[in-house]
Amino acid sequence: MSWGIPGWKSCLAKMVALLMKKLSGQVLVILVTAMNQKEAVRIGEEMVNEKLAACANIIPRIQSIYRWKGKVIKAQEVLLILKSTRPRYRALEKAIRAMHTYEIPEIIALPVKGGLDQYIGWVRSETHD
Repeated sequence: MSWGIPGWKSCLAKMVALLMKKLSGQVLVILVTAMNQKEAVRIGEEMVNEKLAACANIIPRIQSIYRWKGKVIKAQEVLLILKSTRPRYRALEKAIRAMHTYEIPEIIALPVKGGLDQYIGWVRSETHD
């Protein structure tokens, strides 16, 4: 099928290549709750040292309320915020799971839709393997 447009195949191929390149370097913000400051620091340092994350921010003393095994739990936790990229996500998730004390840790990745170009570039360069 030619759709009556000359060169449509090469145009489509270029668009697909651009989309794949954009997704492969997409920056993510990953949220991880931890039992305490010590655990959050240990995980954050390891992720940055291993270039799985460019940056780790730790927010202490968050109040969490959640249902676990049929009970509503109120707990003090620490929030770890990591900046990484889509290509590094699976390795980052695996490393966090191996280090985390929770049976099922919160690990949520959110795509970054925009940001300062220099910062986005820095995240990509720091997590490039």
